[in-house]
Amino acid sequence: MQHFIWDIDPVLFSIGPLTIHWYGALFAVAILSGLQVMKFVYQTENKPLEALDNLLMYAVLGIVIGARLGHCFFYDPQYYFANPLKILAIWEGGLASHGGGLGLILAIGLYVRKYKENYLWLLDRLAICTALFGVFVRSANFVNSEILGVASDAPWAIIFARIDNIPRHPAQLYEAIAYLLIFIVLFFVYKKSQAKTPQGSLLGLFLILTFTARFLIESVKVKQAAYDSILTLNTGQMLSIPFFIAGVALLVWSLSAKNKQKLN
Repeated sequence: MQHFIWDIDPVLFSIGPLTIHWYGALFAVAILSGLQVMKFVYQTENKPLEALDNLLMYAVLGIVIGARLGHCFFYDPQYYFANPLKILAIWEGGLASHGGGLGLILAIGLYVRKYKENYLWLLDRLAICTALFGVFVRSANFVNSEILGVASDAPWAIIFARIDNIPRHPAQLYEAIAYLLIFIVLFFVYKKSQAKTPQGSLLGLFLILTFTARFLIESVKVKQAAYDSILTLNTGQMLSIPFFIAGVALLVWSLSAKNKQKLN
């Protein structure tokens, strides 16, 4: 069976000393796309667009710092405890989406404390952006031939020639497609109700859909943590469970709170 061969240079282009990688370019597109979604939200709900500048700074720092620390401490803690300065070497690769999610939640907590914004209102709307953000980041992983899937004979399996000649599940594309569908669902729900959306419902729905998809797709990924081999579930799956439970609890609370308001 002939499988599609993926062998693209991770460098998008170079001009003199300036080198732009696909990952960096797609990461920037992810941020700009999320910003456009938030502009739409703020215009729809008559919020000042000027507030987005500070929000963007908090969100990006939270995602990047959280994702880096998540990779270091969730996936290879022994190495990074032994080499703490390597934690700063983000250019060497290594970002964990679970850590990025926690980092965003904490960063937005600091933001709303300083700027007196509604925490759940903001997280609900940022959930839409985060789903879209994930589409571009996982596409960047695909370009870089990283976060590989396990070997497969499926007709859509892909050979990542920069790594080896083994046909593999394109796990990065599975996630990118899942995040795109989640974005469409969340955006549709938001468009339908907008300001009337029960607080916490979008975030809860995002957590449920995202970490269900993540749990399932992890089963076709090459294990990324050194200690995965002794466990029934891999690290990504174990980290997905509390996020899923939090999403269910948040959605149930959100909908029950809405029903109570109707009764009152």
